[in-house]
Amino acid sequence: MNVADKRSAFKALHREGCFVLPNPWDIGSATLLEGLGFKALATTSAGYAWSQGQADGQTSRAELLAHLATIAAATTLPVNADFESGFGDDPAGVAESVRMAVATGIAGLSIEDSTGMPDNPVREFSDSVARLRAARAAIDENGGDTLLIARAENFFVGRPDLDDTIARLKAYAEAGADCLYAPGIQTREQIIAVVSAVAPKPVNLLIGSANGLTVADVAALGVRRVSVGGALARAAWGGFLRAAREIAEHGRFDSFAEAEPGAALNSRFREKNK
Repeated sequence: MNVADKRSAFKALHREGCFVLPNPWDIGSATLLEGLGFKALATTSAGYAWSQGQADGQTSRAELLAHLATIAAATTLPVNADFESGFGDDPAGVAESVRMAVATGIAGLSIEDSTGMPDNPVREFSDSVARLRAARAAIDENGGDTLLIARAENFFVGRPDLDDTIARLKAYAEAGADCLYAPGIQTREQIIAVVSAVAPKPVNLLIGSANGLTVADVAALGVRRVSVGGALARAAWGGFLRAAREIAEHGRFDSFAEAEPGAALNSRFREKNK
């Protein structure tokens, strides 16, 4: 499947129903997720950063662009890029970075309105809208077939203001976002409020913990797509650290009983590389 076909397929997924967009962090995890039958993938800035021995947010633009190109080329599935806050100090800088991201072969990209500053974690409203407009223009100048996903980070950064979140998402939709995303919302009431506010545009829901909701549950609430952020990477690191601590602290190897058999992994990767 070429890039144009991937982008067309990705758009079609957003028109009806609800699909899960799991988040790989390297070629191996992307390969295994594709083999499980998912219809699209999304990168995770956190998962990739951890794999490089970095904290989330420490990855440079050049490093992340190379990672996007690697993942997009490694799978036949459409890939949505976690493009953090757009890698630009101003709207023009965001546009420049978005043009570079589109060139990697991704099918969609998400831009968040966080600042990375604990004392002022969410960007000023008008600046956030201007950055989304710049991203939209950059995509349109490069074929217009890459989806733009806008993230309102209020809940994710400890500012759980639903009214401001909804106001931002509606403004981002008007600025050209194809899909809206408010990571951190969790209750059915919050989800319904966001879905209703931006309808008919699709909504992405982040499920990063065991909160009791199923795909069927959130589909019934009107959610169009579900992503898991860095949760799969955290699950992998959790298993690694549990086994390593058991060896370091107790001299035992019991956790290996839960490990995926090497023969099974070899079989999956061998099949992919035929």
